[in-house]
Order: sequence, then C-alpha cells, then structure tokens
Amino acid sequence: MLVYGDAPRCEDPRRKLVELAEALRCLADLPPGLDRHAALVDALIEAGELAQGIADADFADRGMDELGAPAPEAAMALLGRVAREVCLSWDTGFAQLGPVPEAELAALAALALPEATRSRRAEGFAYYALYPEAYALAAASLPAARPMRVIGLRSIGATLAAMVAARLGAVPSRTLRPVGHPFRRELAVGERLAAGLLSSATARFAVVDEGPGLSGSSFGAVMAFLEDRGVPLSRIHLLPGHGGEPGPQACPALRARWARVQRHPASFEDLLLHAARPEHRLEGWAAELLGSPDGPLEDLAGGTWRRLHGGEPPIHPYMERRKFLFRRGGSAWLLKFAGLGRHGAAQAERARRLHAAGFTPEVAGFRHGFLVERWMGEARPLDPARFDRDRLVAHLGRYLAFRARHLPAAPEGGASAEALWQMARHNAAEALGEALASRLDGWKPELSSLEARMRRVWTDNRLHAWEWLVLPDGRLLKTDAVDHAAAHDLIGCQDIAWDVAGAAVELGLSATERERLRALVEAEAAREVDPALLAFLTPCYLAFQLGYHAMAADASSEVDAARARRAADRYAEGLREVLGFD
Repeated sequence: MLVYGDAPRCEDPRRKLVELAEALRCLADLPPGLDRHAALVDALIEAGELAQGIADADFADRGMDELGAPAPEAAMALLGRVAREVCLSWDTGFAQLGPVPEAELAALAALALPEATRSRRAEGFAYYALYPEAYALAAASLPAARPMRVIGLRSIGATLAAMVAARLGAVPSRTLRPVGHPFRRELAVGERLAAGLLSSATARFAVVDEGPGLSGSSFGAVMAFLEDRGVPLSRIHLLPGHGGEPGPQACPALRARWARVQRHPASFEDLLLHAARPEHRLEGWAAELLGSPDGPLEDLAGGTWRRLHGGEPPIHPYMERRKFLFRRGGSAWLLKFAGLGRHGAAQAERARRLHAAGFTPEVAGFRHGFLVERWMGEARPLDPARFDRDRLVAHLGRYLAFRARHLPAAPEGGASAEALWQMARHNAAEALGEALASRLDGWKPELSSLEARMRRVWTDNRLHAWEWLVLPDGRLLKTDAVDHAAAHDLIGCQDIAWDVAGAAVELGLSATERERLRALVEAEAAREVDPALLAFLTPCYLAFQLGYHAMAADASSEVDAARARRAADRYAEGLREVLGFD
C-alpha cells in the first residue's frame, strides 16, 4: 500500500545560512529560559538541514561520501558549534547561552556553496517527539574509551550525531548517506573517508540515527560496512531513537547483529519525564503556563486517550503523537507533541487561529514542541446519525470555508494530482484487483487539468466522526485539527475539495448533503469548489484511507488490528461503490 511520503524541499543554501546567522544573533535578545532554549534548538535543526543539504549535494556530484570538499566540512563545524551551545543551555537549566559562532558562519559563507540543496522534513523532530537533547543524554552512557568515531546517518542523523559529538567532546562527527531500497540500504564511502574512519585499530564507533523503522537497514548498512572491514561488533555502539527492535522487514543478518551490538537509546522518558532537574521535565514546562499540577502527567499514548471520551476508533500505532493529560484545579489540559522548531511553531499558530474562530479548544501555549490545549472532558464524541443533519452540514461548511479562506498553503505543499492518482491506482489494485483499479484510468488524461485547478490550503485531513466533540450546550468542536496536512504521509496540503470529500465519507453525507456542503464552502470561502475535482478526490481519499488502515492493521496488536481491518474493509467497500462495482 502507498501511504507514506514526504517531498523534498529545494532551498538556496546561502539564503538559509543568512537566516540561520540572523536567528543565532537574535538569541542574545531573548531572556534565559525554555523559550530561548527552544529557539536555539530551532537554529540547531536549521543548521542540521543546511549541513545535510550541502553534504548530499557533494554526494550527488561524487556518487559517494568522501573527504576533500571544504563546504561539507565547514557546515558540519558550524553544526557542531551550535550543538555545543544547545548542550550548554540544557546543562545550565536554560540559564547560559554561548557566543554566536561568528567564525564558523564566516568560514562557511566564504566558500563556494551549491546553487540549491534538497532536504526533507526531519520526521523525528516533526512527528515523533525525538529531541536532540536526548542524544546528548544517551551519549553520556557511552564508554570513555578513545578514540570514538561518531557517525550520523543523513538526513536527521547529521543533527543527532552533532549532539553526541558535542557531549563527548569528540572529534567532529561524520555523516553518511545510506542509499538504495528502503529495506536494503547500502553505503557508498570513498577511500579517503573510509581510511580516516578506520585509521585506528582500537577506535570505537557511535552510529547515530532515528529509528529503527520497518527494516533498520540504515543502521544495518553501517554495521555491515564496519564489520566487513574488520571492526568487531563489540566496538560498535548504536544510538537509536527508541529501545525497540527493527520492524518486520528486517533481514536475518541485521537481526543477528542487532542482538549482539551495544545500544544506547535516546529516551524521551528519561529526558522529559524522569529528569533529575525540574526545569527539564515536561510537567514543569506546562506548570509555567497553568500552575502546579494536581498529580503526575497521564500518558495518553497508544490510543489510551480513547477511554476518556468513549468509543474505540482504530489507531495507527506508528503514527500516534505523544500526548499527556495535565490536571489542575478541576480542569484538564492536553499536552500534544506538535513538532520542534518552525514546524511546531507553525502548528501552534494555526491552533490559535482556529480557536479564535470558534472551531477548536482553547490554546494555553506552546512549550518546546508541545501544544497545550484545554481538554474538553465534559464533551462526548459526535454521533453523525443522531446529530441534527442541517446543523452538522452548516457547521462543516463554516469550518471548511474558514480553512479555505484563511489557511493558504504553498503550491508545492502537498501531493500532486498525478501522485494522488498513482496512490489510488496502486492501493485499489492491491486491495480490489486490477480490473476494478483500471476504472481509475479514465482520470489519467485529466490530471494536468485537475492539477491546474487545485488551490492548496492547510486541509484538516482528519474529519472522522470521533475527531468531533459535542459540548453539553450542543456546540461542535473539532479536535486534532492542526497537523494532519503536515503528517508523515503523502497527502499534505490539498484543495479544500479534499476535505469536502473526507467529510462526506466520514460523516455519511448523502449526495444532497454533500452538494449542499460544497455550495456552502464555495459561498463562504468566495472560491470555487470544483465538482470535477471533488469527483476525482473522492476515490483518492477512499484509497488512501484504505491503505492507511491496512498498514495500521499490520502494525497493531490483535484487538487494534481487528478494528483497523474493519475500517479498511469499509473504505474498500466505499471505493467499490465509487468505482461502479456491480
């Protein structure tokens, strides 16, 4: 099934460097505290993207990772300096800030840089509550033996390895780019770089990345590279993003190495929940906004949030955000991970705008990756069949029109019409067979025209009935409304017709209700909701949800897998109907 996707961004490295320098200089004007530290981590993430983009451009020119090009070295030196400042800020409880790395900024600015670099959103920082500071904490458990070679796996591993090297005081970290099939990654390492990495017969290696994911093959590629060159597994240390095993696509050789190698996971819990210093704890960050809590945070991960509002909707365990409940004085607040850096700040701003318009819960603030929203414990999940249908459609119209009018997105912000068609064609063929999937082929000649008519906005992308709450006075509130157009999937920002299609599917709108919704959005947003685009996006929406829930079933425990399979079956039946199955 096709579900995941994240298109690369094309950026001007000189412009990015200028913006990074300005951000670093502005830190001096901020008062000590968590907000300044968060801004520093934002700069670290930007510096990591810059270093990754420059290194990948050099890789593309050479066809391998190799020594000798000055720009990648200078970019990593700058990243290393920023990482040391992050460690200083964290270690001092956000009280101290080092000097601006002017020498490193100037050295990089003086070099020839690529005309453009390509980078992808760092998934761990954006979606999975992967904190760079956790890697500095994990590095403290590495042996004191020297020399230690620190190897980061691009993309995100460039930033994470810089944090490990900063904590160790080691030589600057190196980065490598695993390439090839996602489940069978390999390395392309030049002779000089390989000789430098292997120059000591006693060196230990700290290999740094997020994951492991479905296969763990990026870590596996480095272990194989080192072991094939005589490095015993006893001298290899992995610093992964979690303490679990590689996923179901891991090969037997990798599993055998994984069982024997020393691992030092970057623990979210140790960093933010069980930290020795109160200023490092997530509950303390929230308490600065809300006051002292009545008790410990309540972890709502893994779908445990469902029992608080009732119902058992299917979940995808790999895509669940970290979330906690904070209780104080009879009120409760939801702390949900929204993303580090500019990604999370943008999500928080959308949340504030949606609440100000009356559509979503109150926002108390944003604390270094976590959005703090009021928990509506007195509300109940929407039952579309029992709710007044005219009121429901009217509210949907106002909500979607607000998004269409006030939350515009860049033209490149989401999957193209062709990418959506390819996804729908593939998922339909895999689930329903080639004969039925071929009925989507009639759309192929129209894709260019459909693409030209798309006007992308920050669509909700999550209009399922359980995402709506009914308050005691009968008002509707939308939950989970800010980040699904920036999720770890291929959809992204779409024309508002995508949400009209989603609302019709998820809330069981009749053809008449769907047409009324389309007309309401069109009138209130003062923009066309193209009927042809809506007709095209409806099977695309069904095919995506079919693939999403089929993959959720494969990743879930028995009970949740059964729920996800039932949901996938419903979407499959809906897709059959739309495609004219008889």
